[in-house]
Amino acid sequence: MTEPQPVQQAGEHASEAFDPGASILHHILDSSEIEVPFTQFDLHLPTLHLPEALGGFDISITKHVVMMWIASAILVGAFVAAGRRRAEPVPRGLRNLLEVVVVFLRDEVARKAIPHGADRFLGYLMTTFFFILACNLLGLIPGAATATGNISVTATLAVVAFLVIHLGGVREFGLVQHVKNLVPAGLPPWLVPVLFVLEVLTTFIRPFALCIRLFANMMAGHIVILAFISLIFILAEVWWAVAPLSVAFALFVYVLEILVAFLQAYIFTMLTAQFIGMSVHPAH
Repeated sequence: MTEPQPVQQAGEHASEAFDPGASILHHILDSSEIEVPFTQFDLHLPTLHLPEALGGFDISITKHVVMMWIASAILVGAFVAAGRRRAEPVPRGLRNLLEVVVVFLRDEVARKAIPHGADRFLGYLMTTFFFILACNLLGLIPGAATATGNISVTATLAVVAFLVIHLGGVREFGLVQHVKNLVPAGLPPWLVPVLFVLEVLTTFIRPFALCIRLFANMMAGHIVILAFISLIFILAEVWWAVAPLSVAFALFVYVLEILVAFLQAYIFTMLTAQFIGMSVHPAH
């Protein structure tokens, strides 16, 4: 028994009209609009530019900027709410959850990577971890977006990490000695220039790796999920056979993305702590 002609034509038209590449890019790239989930309504964001006297740069509010604002507001609200219960002798609820994470980051990440003076960097490391985690998880909510899937955001995080790493070393030893610490002592004189160049390159490669790792992992998961969902529309004529498998695989990757959200926040914070430790406690 063949399909009715109108249904068959509609399926062929949907298959031809649907552009999976454009659909995926539309969902993962930054934009000046926020889609309201389960509706046809789009929230248009304001376009702003600096005056020409100041360079005329585009400082428009975009979807990823809004997501970062929301992530920051959630974190501020969560920690303020937890802080109001600091007088309780036994932590519970939100305070207990946040305290477990904070103690873990302090004892297992910061103090192990930075043997002496780790507490000076705790504020930065914890802010980095919770901000990345909030942005990662926020992107899993329908209608939201993953700000950490934007290379501009991860590059900014990497630049801040670079500054903290080396300003920590300069504060500890002074600028000249910090530069000297790039090369271990006791090397043959002819090897020092070669190793110095390599260490300088490594100094810039480390934050670059932080940037690319976070960006690529967060974007890749969303692309895979959207690709599985797109199969339903690409193979519209047999959607009834494709849909169960596509949805099942998409849900599986979605669950993995929750784990990846925590893992990438931890890896970024842990590696940053390691690099700070190497800067303020160089090996000789």
